[in-house]
Amino acid sequence: MTTMKKHKKRYGKRQAACPGRRFPARLLAGILSFGLLLSGCSAGGESSDSVSESTAGSSSESAADSVSTLLEITDPEEKAAVEAAKGKVAAMDGEPRIIATSPATAEICDRLDLDLVGICSSTISELPERYSEVTQVGTSMAPDMEIVASLDPDWILSPASLQSDLQPKYEAIDTDWAFLNLRSVPGMYRSIQELGEIFGRQEQAQALVNEFTEFYEEYRTRNEGKEAPKVLILMGLPGSYIIATENSYVGSLVELAGGENVYAGTDQEFLTVNTEDMKTKEPDVILCAAHALPDQVMEMFQEDFQTNDIWQHFEAVQNDRVYYLSYELFGMSATFRYPEALEELQPMLYPETEEDAAAARENSDNAAQQAEDSNASERTDEDVLGQIAQ
Repeated sequence: MTTMKKHKKRYGKRQAACPGRRFPARLLAGILSFGLLLSGCSAGGESSDSVSESTAGSSSESAADSVSTLLEITDPEEKAAVEAAKGKVAAMDGEPRIIATSPATAEICDRLDLDLVGICSSTISELPERYSEVTQVGTSMAPDMEIVASLDPDWILSPASLQSDLQPKYEAIDTDWAFLNLRSVPGMYRSIQELGEIFGRQEQAQALVNEFTEFYEEYRTRNEGKEAPKVLILMGLPGSYIIATENSYVGSLVELAGGENVYAGTDQEFLTVNTEDMKTKEPDVILCAAHALPDQVMEMFQEDFQTNDIWQHFEAVQNDRVYYLSYELFGMSATFRYPEALEELQPMLYPETEEDAAAARENSDNAAQQAEDSNASERTDEDVLGQIAQ
């Protein structure tokens, strides 16, 4: 296969202008961090980056228009970057050699009917069956770059949340790559549209977008008019936890459901905050999710809520509104299972009846049990544990 000449590139982060009221402005901020790491040639022959930037905003457009505007690629520089990447792929002799370095990006490739030459390994998430014979390149957080390089990829697809760790590694090999913003459901579909354009899968991408639009049109009024619960989201790591803001995937789901994140208003995904400061926010609901090793993390949460006296002063604890979230549904990256995640959240955020309260507790107990049954710690490589601890 004849491959085109590639250049070393620098990542340019851009965001899409996404007005609308139904999606809160905070949820729209940073909706697209999809990095088309392309380089062109200036008149002098030096490489230059193709980067576009715009800011998120809000307007009084209807909800239907909000969804359409949110997912439409309108920024001229962004469109030019997509077209440039599309042209590079079209000029290739044969299909591009693609590596997907996370379960979420692999699932997107599967839905777009894209073949892969490399895929991540995973001890927790189930990978698409079509890639069962594809070479595994290591975990999402720590791909084996020797294996990656040996596969001679044309493109590497990864989640933007791992950009700072992975970009230097990708810069060391001669390839193109893209970081997909999977921090929210709309961000995922925006990236899907661009991948569809680049790799000639427009029909598949549009079918997926239509599914989201249909879902949202039905879902958007579900909690309309209800009092928004104040929510504290704890993202657990082995031995510690951090605060998930509305810029994280879990945070975006809570906001999509109408919840009010008590640490909203920052441009960061996660914050480190002490429990004394959390108490000043007095959340109605506390949600506990796991970044990795859900068995360790859920055990840590349970022990901390039992032994750390300060938690007993939180109204959410006193009212038995501390819930554990299913690891498969509330990970670090958006997936196509977001309707299930929102269904799990519904009784936790809006327990309008005794049946709702019972369902919320059952969902939480099931999530904790699934985490325990995962035995993730026993099945995870020590190198990955080290990456998580850093």
